[in-house]
Formats: sequence, structure tokens, C-alpha cells
Amino acid sequence: MTTALSGARIAKQIGKKFPEAVIESGADSLLLKAESLLEVADYLKKTPGLDFAYLNYITAVDYYDYFEVVYQLASIQHNHGLVLKVRCYDRQNPTLPSVVGIWRGADFQEREIYDLLGISFEGHPNLRRIVLWEGFEGYPLRKEFL
Repeated sequence: MTTALSGARIAKQIGKKFPEAVIESGADSLLLKAESLLEVADYLKKTPGLDFAYLNYITAVDYYDYFEVVYQLASIQHNHGLVLKVRCYDRQNPTLPSVVGIWRGADFQEREIYDLLGISFEGHPNLRRIVLWEGFEGYPLRKEFL
């Protein structure tokens, strides 16, 4: 079982390198500004002592006012984990940068989120439906879907 790193401790470390990136920190999580996601993710993966080389999963939640995308990271080398969260406030065209270039395992997971919630991932190499058929109207995991 991995040990959860302190969100506050990691927020301080990230804040030194990217002063505006962290919005808030929890016990084992960080809420990031969407525009900082790629540089912070790359930093977390490549920084010695952090080494978050493994992406456990990505998921997303519809909170009516915004979508929240959640990334569960792990360092196999150090046996610790961290949760990153990013919010999309534009319900008409929610967009985040793709982390496929950092963690290849994000490929199908970003496609699933796109397919079921309609969140686009800029820079994704093959962003198309993965569960539903082309031409399906709407996004079934959105609160307003009927």
C-alpha cells in the first residue's frame, strides 16, 4: 500500500517552482489551476524524491457548477501517492490539456471522460469516442443528461 504524501508539503514545494499553480491543498491532494496542469505534472514525474512515474487513474465528476478531473498518481520507487484535481468551469466547452505526453496510460481514460462527460483534452493524439458510437448525442454522465 502506498503512503499518501501531505498535500500541504507538496503544495509548498510546487509553490516555489510554480507560484500561482496551486489553488488549495488537502490532506493528500492538490487543486491546481488548469493552465498549470502540464508543467506541474511534468515536475511531479521528473523531480527526484517525487518520481510520480505511474498514473493510477483519471476520473471526472460533474458538480453542476463545474467539472472536476481527478488524477491519482503513484511513485513505485518511493511508495507514495498523490491526488491532483483540476476544475473546468465552462460547461459548454470544458477543456483541459492532455497528459498523454507525460503518462501514456492517460490515453483511453481521457477518451472515456471525453465520451461520457464531454470534457475535451487539448493535445490528445486521438480524442474520439471510446464507449459510445459516433453520432451519439449528449454526454450520459452529465447531470443534465436525460
